[in-house]
Amino acid sequence: MADNKLLEGSRVYLSGPMDFVASRAEEQKHGWRTRAGEFLRGMGVTVFDPWNKPEVRGLHEYGREGVDTTNTRELWTFEDSPEGAQARARCAGTFWESMHIDLRMVDTSDFIISYCPTNIYSVGTVHEIVVCRQQRKPVLFVSPQITFDTLAKLKENLKGSKEGSALLEQLANEIPIKENPRGIPSLWYMPLVGVDNFFDGFGFAEYRERFGWEKIPLDDIENDTEIKRPLLPFLEKLNKSLPKKWDNRLKRYVRNDDWLIWYKT
Repeated sequence: MADNKLLEGSRVYLSGPMDFVASRAEEQKHGWRTRAGEFLRGMGVTVFDPWNKPEVRGLHEYGREGVDTTNTRELWTFEDSPEGAQARARCAGTFWESMHIDLRMVDTSDFIISYCPTNIYSVGTVHEIVVCRQQRKPVLFVSPQITFDTLAKLKENLKGSKEGSALLEQLANEIPIKENPRGIPSLWYMPLVGVDNFFDGFGFAEYRERFGWEKIPLDDIENDTEIKRPLLPFLEKLNKSLPKKWDNRLKRYVRNDDWLIWYKT
Protein backbone atom coordinates (compact mmCIF):
# COMPACT_ATOMS: atom_id res chain seq x y z
CA MET A 1 0.00 0.00 0.00
CA ALA A 2 1.52 3.32 -1.07
CA ASP A 3 2.18 5.83 1.70
CA ASN A 4 -0.30 8.30 0.25
CA LYS A 5 -3.08 5.75 -0.21
CA LEU A 6 -3.67 4.36 3.28
CA LEU A 7 -7.44 4.41 2.85
CA GLU A 8 -7.44 2.63 -0.51
CA GLY A 9 -9.37 -0.62 -0.14
CA SER A 10 -10.79 0.33 3.27
CA ARG A 11 -14.50 0.35 4.07
CA VAL A 12 -16.55 3.06 5.75
CA TYR A 13 -20.15 3.27 6.90
CA LEU A 14 -21.96 6.63 6.86
CA SER A 15 -24.03 6.90 10.02
CA GLY A 16 -26.47 9.63 10.95
CA PRO A 17 -30.15 10.61 11.30
CA MET A 18 -32.52 9.42 8.58
CA ASP A 19 -35.83 9.32 10.40
CA PHE A 20 -36.48 12.71 12.00
CA VAL A 21 -34.68 14.89 9.44
CA ALA A 22 -36.59 17.81 7.91
CA SER A 23 -37.06 15.99 4.59
CA ARG A 24 -36.14 12.38 3.87
CA ALA A 25 -36.39 13.08 0.13
CA GLU A 26 -33.87 15.94 0.31
CA GLU A 27 -31.62 14.03 2.70
CA GLN A 28 -31.53 11.02 0.40
CA LYS A 29 -30.78 13.05 -2.72
CA HIS A 30 -28.66 15.97 -1.50
CA GLY A 31 -27.59 15.09 2.05
CA TRP A 32 -24.07 15.01 3.42
CA ARG A 33 -23.70 11.30 2.58
CA THR A 34 -23.79 12.01 -1.16
CA ARG A 35 -20.81 14.35 -0.94
CA ALA A 36 -18.82 12.42 1.66
CA GLY A 37 -19.36 9.22 -0.33
CA GLU A 38 -18.06 10.79 -3.55
CA PHE A 39 -15.07 12.24 -1.70
CA LEU A 40 -14.15 8.87 -0.15
CA ARG A 41 -14.69 6.81 -3.30
CA GLY A 42 -12.15 9.08 -4.97
CA MET A 43 -9.62 7.66 -2.50
CA GLY A 44 -10.55 4.09 -3.34
CA VAL A 45 -12.72 3.59 -0.26
CA THR A 46 -15.73 1.27 -0.33
CA VAL A 47 -18.62 3.36 1.00
CA PHE A 48 -21.61 1.82 2.76
CA ASP A 49 -24.51 4.26 2.59
CA PRO A 50 -27.79 3.26 4.29
CA TRP A 51 -29.74 5.20 1.64
CA ASN A 52 -28.18 2.92 -1.00
CA LYS A 53 -27.75 -0.42 0.69
CA PRO A 54 -25.69 -3.10 -1.10
CA GLU A 55 -27.47 -5.91 -2.87
CA VAL A 56 -27.62 -9.09 -0.79
CA ARG A 57 -27.08 -12.37 -2.62
CA GLY A 58 -30.31 -14.34 -2.82
CA LEU A 59 -32.31 -11.65 -0.98
CA HIS A 60 -33.42 -9.06 -3.52
CA GLU A 61 -34.09 -5.55 -2.12
CA TYR A 62 -33.31 -6.74 1.41
CA GLY A 63 -33.61 -3.92 3.94
CA ARG A 64 -34.04 -1.18 1.34
CA GLU A 65 -35.11 2.22 2.69
CA GLY A 66 -36.75 5.06 0.87
CA VAL A 67 -38.66 8.27 1.40
CA ASP A 68 -41.79 6.41 2.55
CA THR A 69 -40.13 3.88 4.87
CA THR A 70 -41.16 5.74 8.02
CA ASN A 71 -44.83 5.39 7.08
CA THR A 72 -44.52 2.04 8.85
CA ARG A 73 -44.82 3.96 12.12
CA GLU A 74 -48.50 4.54 11.37
CA LEU A 75 -49.09 0.87 12.15
CA TRP A 76 -48.03 1.43 15.76
CA THR A 77 -50.51 1.23 18.64
CA PHE A 78 -50.33 0.94 22.44
CA GLU A 79 -53.57 -1.04 22.50
CA ASP A 80 -53.25 -3.85 25.06
CA SER A 81 -54.80 -6.69 23.07
CA PRO A 82 -53.85 -9.46 20.64
CA GLU A 83 -54.67 -7.07 17.80
CA GLY A 84 -52.43 -4.43 19.31
CA ALA A 85 -49.59 -6.90 19.79
CA GLN A 86 -49.95 -8.05 16.19
CA ALA A 87 -49.83 -4.45 14.92
CA ARG A 88 -46.69 -3.70 16.97
CA ALA A 89 -45.05 -6.91 15.78
CA ARG A 90 -45.82 -6.03 12.18
CA CYS A 91 -44.33 -2.57 12.65
CA ALA A 92 -41.16 -3.93 14.29
CA GLY A 93 -40.84 -6.78 11.80
CA THR A 94 -41.08 -4.44 8.83
CA PHE A 95 -38.01 -2.49 9.94
CA TRP A 96 -35.99 -5.49 11.15
CA GLU A 97 -34.35 -5.99 7.75
CA SER A 98 -33.12 -2.38 7.64
CA MET A 99 -31.67 -2.56 11.14
CA HIS A 100 -30.06 -5.92 10.39
CA ILE A 101 -28.30 -4.83 7.21
CA ASP A 102 -27.23 -1.45 8.64
CA LEU A 103 -25.55 -3.12 11.62
CA ARG A 104 -23.95 -5.68 9.31
CA MET A 105 -22.47 -2.79 7.29
CA VAL A 106 -21.04 -1.39 10.54
CA ASP A 107 -19.60 -4.82 11.31
CA THR A 108 -17.84 -5.04 7.96
CA SER A 109 -16.52 -1.47 7.94
CA ASP A 110 -13.04 -0.42 9.05
CA PHE A 111 -14.41 2.83 10.47
CA ILE A 112 -17.58 4.89 10.43
CA ILE A 113 -18.43 8.55 9.96
CA SER A 114 -21.29 9.78 12.15
CA TYR A 115 -23.08 13.08 11.61
CA CYS A 116 -24.80 13.92 14.90
CA PRO A 117 -26.41 17.37 15.10
CA THR A 118 -27.76 17.79 18.63
CA ASN A 119 -31.13 19.09 17.40
CA ILE A 120 -32.12 15.88 15.57
CA TYR A 121 -33.38 12.83 17.44
CA SER A 122 -31.71 9.60 16.33
CA VAL A 123 -31.57 6.17 17.97
CA GLY A 124 -30.07 4.07 15.16
CA THR A 125 -27.01 6.32 14.99
CA VAL A 126 -26.25 5.74 18.68
CA HIS A 127 -26.65 1.99 18.22
CA GLU A 128 -24.25 2.00 15.27
CA ILE A 129 -21.66 4.04 17.15
CA VAL A 130 -21.79 1.66 20.12
CA VAL A 131 -21.43 -1.41 17.88
CA CYS A 132 -18.45 0.19 16.15
CA ARG A 133 -16.71 1.16 19.39
CA GLN A 134 -17.30 -2.25 20.96
CA GLN A 135 -15.10 -3.54 18.14
CA ARG A 136 -12.49 -0.83 18.86
CA LYS A 137 -12.98 0.70 15.43
CA PRO A 138 -12.75 4.47 14.91
CA VAL A 139 -15.82 6.69 14.81
CA LEU A 140 -15.26 10.06 13.11
CA PHE A 141 -17.93 12.15 14.80
CA VAL A 142 -19.25 15.37 13.26
CA SER A 143 -21.12 17.61 15.71
CA PRO A 144 -22.02 20.87 13.93
CA GLN A 145 -22.79 24.18 15.53
CA ILE A 146 -26.55 24.61 16.00
CA THR A 147 -28.19 28.02 15.85
CA PHE A 148 -31.72 29.07 14.91
CA ASP A 149 -31.51 32.37 13.05
CA THR A 150 -35.18 32.27 12.06
CA LEU A 151 -36.16 31.85 15.71
CA ALA A 152 -34.12 34.93 16.62
CA LYS A 153 -35.84 36.91 13.85
CA LEU A 154 -39.27 35.72 15.02
CA LYS A 155 -38.50 36.76 18.59
CA GLU A 156 -37.51 40.19 17.35
CA ASN A 157 -40.65 40.40 15.25
CA LEU A 158 -42.88 39.51 18.23
CA LYS A 159 -41.30 41.94 20.67
CA GLY A 160 -44.32 44.19 20.43
CA SER A 161 -46.71 41.37 21.28
CA LYS A 162 -46.66 40.20 24.87
CA GLU A 163 -48.94 37.24 24.14
CA GLY A 164 -47.06 36.26 20.96
CA SER A 165 -43.67 36.37 22.74
CA ALA A 166 -45.04 34.25 25.59
CA LEU A 167 -46.45 31.66 23.17
CA LEU A 168 -43.15 31.49 21.28
CA GLU A 169 -41.23 31.02 24.52
CA GLN A 170 -43.65 28.28 25.59
CA LEU A 171 -43.29 26.58 22.21
CA ALA A 172 -39.48 26.69 22.44
CA ASN A 173 -39.65 24.99 25.84
CA GLU A 174 -42.16 22.36 24.74
CA ILE A 175 -40.33 21.19 21.62
CA PRO A 176 -37.61 21.90 23.03
CA ILE A 177 -35.56 24.24 20.84
CA LYS A 178 -32.02 24.34 22.17
CA GLU A 179 -29.19 26.07 20.40
CA ASN A 180 -25.69 24.65 20.54
CA PRO A 181 -23.52 27.36 18.97
CA ARG A 182 -20.28 25.55 19.87
CA GLY A 183 -21.47 22.16 18.61
CA ILE A 184 -20.65 20.50 21.95
CA PRO A 185 -21.55 16.78 21.74
CA SER A 186 -23.27 14.82 24.48
CA LEU A 187 -20.99 14.10 27.44
CA TRP A 188 -21.76 10.40 26.96
CA TYR A 189 -20.26 10.49 23.46
CA MET A 190 -16.95 11.96 24.64
CA PRO A 191 -15.51 8.87 26.37
CA LEU A 192 -17.31 6.52 23.97
CA VAL A 193 -15.88 8.01 20.77
CA GLY A 194 -12.56 9.29 22.10
CA VAL A 195 -11.44 12.90 22.21
CA ASP A 196 -9.39 12.79 18.99
CA ASN A 197 -12.26 11.96 16.65
CA PHE A 198 -14.60 14.96 16.98
CA PHE A 199 -15.20 17.49 14.19
CA ASP A 200 -17.44 20.57 14.06
CA GLY A 201 -18.18 20.37 10.34
CA PHE A 202 -17.26 18.80 7.00
CA GLY A 203 -15.51 21.77 5.38
CA PHE A 204 -17.36 21.32 2.09
CA ALA A 205 -16.60 24.86 0.80
CA GLU A 206 -12.98 24.02 0.01
CA TYR A 207 -14.03 21.14 -2.27
CA ARG A 208 -17.26 22.35 -3.90
CA GLU A 209 -15.59 23.61 -7.08
CA ARG A 210 -13.38 20.54 -7.45
CA PHE A 211 -16.34 18.14 -7.26
CA GLY A 212 -18.94 20.39 -8.88
CA TRP A 213 -21.31 20.13 -5.93
CA GLU A 214 -24.53 22.11 -6.19
CA LYS A 215 -25.35 24.34 -3.26
CA ILE A 216 -27.38 22.77 -0.44
CA PRO A 217 -28.70 24.21 2.88
CA LEU A 218 -25.75 22.68 4.74
CA ASP A 219 -23.45 25.00 2.77
CA ASP A 220 -25.17 28.06 4.24
CA ILE A 221 -24.82 26.62 7.73
CA GLU A 222 -21.11 25.93 7.27
CA ASN A 223 -20.47 29.29 5.60
CA ASP A 224 -22.09 31.12 8.52
CA THR A 225 -19.94 29.41 11.15
CA GLU A 226 -16.23 29.19 11.86
CA ILE A 227 -15.32 25.54 11.51
CA LYS A 228 -12.28 24.83 13.62
CA ARG A 229 -11.85 21.14 12.80
CA PRO A 230 -13.36 20.11 9.43
CA LEU A 231 -13.60 16.42 8.55
CA LEU A 232 -12.66 16.35 4.85
CA PRO A 233 -9.15 17.83 5.26
CA PHE A 234 -8.61 15.33 8.08
CA LEU A 235 -9.52 12.48 5.72
CA GLU A 236 -6.99 13.74 3.16
CA LYS A 237 -4.27 13.67 5.83
CA LEU A 238 -5.47 10.28 7.04
CA ASN A 239 -4.94 8.91 3.56
CA LYS A 240 -1.23 9.76 3.92
CA SER A 241 -0.54 8.85 7.55
CA LEU A 242 -2.46 7.34 10.44
CA PRO A 243 -3.40 9.80 13.18
CA LYS A 244 -2.18 9.48 16.75
CA LYS A 245 -4.31 9.70 19.88
CA TRP A 246 -3.93 11.69 23.06
CA ASP A 247 -2.80 9.77 26.14
CA ASN A 248 -4.01 11.73 29.16
CA ARG A 249 -1.79 9.74 31.51
CA LEU A 250 1.40 10.44 29.56
CA LYS A 251 0.18 13.90 28.50
CA ARG A 252 1.26 13.35 24.90
CA TYR A 253 0.14 11.82 21.60
CA VAL A 254 0.78 8.10 21.17
CA ARG A 255 0.22 5.40 18.54
CA ASN A 256 -3.45 4.89 17.72
CA ASP A 257 -4.11 1.18 17.27
CA ASP A 258 -7.85 1.69 16.68
CA TRP A 259 -6.88 2.16 13.04
CA LEU A 260 -6.44 -1.40 11.74
CA ILE A 261 -6.72 -1.39 7.94
CA TRP A 262 -5.62 -4.57 6.18
CA TYR A 263 -3.30 -4.77 3.23
CA LYS A 264 -5.02 -6.36 0.26
CA THR A 265 -4.55 -10.11 0.24
